[in-house]
Amino acid sequence: MVQNSFNFSAGPSVLPSEVKLRAIEELAKNGADGFSVMEISHRSDRFHKILHSAEAGLRRLLNVPANYRILFLSGGASMQFSMIPYNFLTTNDSADYIVTGYWSEKAAREAEKCGTVKRIFNGSPDGFRVIPKGSEIFANKESKYLHYCSNETIQGVEFDYVPNVEIPVICDASSNILSKPIAVEKHSLIYAGAQKNIGPSGISVVIIKDELIENSIPKRLAALDYKIFAENKSMPNTPNTWGIFIIGLVCEWLESLGGVTAIEALNKQKADSIYEVIDSFPDFYQGHSETSSRSRMNVTFTLPNSPLEEEFLKQAEVIGLYGLKGHRSIGGIRASLYNAFPLEGTEKLAEFMRAFRLKQI
Repeated sequence: MVQNSFNFSAGPSVLPSEVKLRAIEELAKNGADGFSVMEISHRSDRFHKILHSAEAGLRRLLNVPANYRILFLSGGASMQFSMIPYNFLTTNDSADYIVTGYWSEKAAREAEKCGTVKRIFNGSPDGFRVIPKGSEIFANKESKYLHYCSNETIQGVEFDYVPNVEIPVICDASSNILSKPIAVEKHSLIYAGAQKNIGPSGISVVIIKDELIENSIPKRLAALDYKIFAENKSMPNTPNTWGIFIIGLVCEWLESLGGVTAIEALNKQKADSIYEVIDSFPDFYQGHSETSSRSRMNVTFTLPNSPLEEEFLKQAEVIGLYGLKGHRSIGGIRASLYNAFPLEGTEKLAEFMRAFRLKQI
C-alpha cells in the first residue's frame, strides 16, 4: 500500500506498521485463559514471558553486558531527571552536567533540588547549536556522576561519542536509543522515554550497572528506588503491561531488519536527504545546529521569516506532511526521523522543500 501521509512528530511518534498490526491482532484474540494481552495479571506466567521477551530483545539489540539490569519504569524520561539525583545525590554531593539543550538543562535543574550541579559545558550562550568535543570535557573527580543527553530533540544536536571520564557516566538517550550501536559498557546508567524509538508514551527504559545500584543512597522512598525495582524485576507495583508488550514487538521488528547496525545506515540515509536540501539552499534554509553536531533523529531549520514558515507548514500538511512545526521554545521547522519513520517520507519532504524554495524565486 502506498503511504500518502507522514508523521514527523517528535513524540509520541510513529510506530512501525508491522508492530501496530501485531498489537491489534493480539488485543483482539484471547489466550488459553480467555483474556487478551491487555487483561492479564502482571503476576501471571503469560506476562512474565512478555516481560522477559522485551528485556531479552533490548539486551540483544544493545549488547547489554550481564552486569547491567534492564528496568521498565513509568513516568517517562522526566521522571528520571528526578530519580537519578534522588538516588545518588545528597545535599553535600555534586554532579557534573553537560548542558547541550532544553532537556539536559531541565535535568540539571531537577538535580539542583537534591545537590550541587556543576555545568561543565553549557551551550546556552550560543543557542545550543553545538556538541562539545571530547577533549573539552573535564569531569570533577569529587562528583558522583556525569550526565549528558545523547540527542537533543528540540535543538537537533547529537553526540557521536561517549564522554570519557573517571566518574560514572549517565546518559539520557530518549530520542536516539536503538537508532545506532551504543557502548553500554562505557555508561553506568542509560535511560530513555519509550515514545520515540522504543514504544508508546508513559513508560521508560533504564539500563543500570549493578555497581551503581549498590552505590545508591539507602532508605529512600520505595517508588523512586532503583534497587527496589531491580530486586522486584521492574514490578514492585503494577507496571505498564501494554507498554512493555509493545516494546517487545518493536524489538522483534528491529531485529528482523538486521538490528541497530542496519537501522543506523537507514537513519543516515534519511537524515542526509534533508540536510542535502538545507545545504543546497543556504540562503533560504538555515540549519539550527553546527554541521559537526547535526542530529540524525531531529533535523531542525528555519526559513527567512515567520510568514514563510507558516506557509511552509500549511502547504506541507496539504500534501500529507504532518508534525513539522518546531518546538515552541525556538520555533522554526523540525523533522523527526525516528527508526520507524519511512525513507519515502524523507524523500517526499526533500522534494517539497526544493519545490517550495523554487516558488519563492
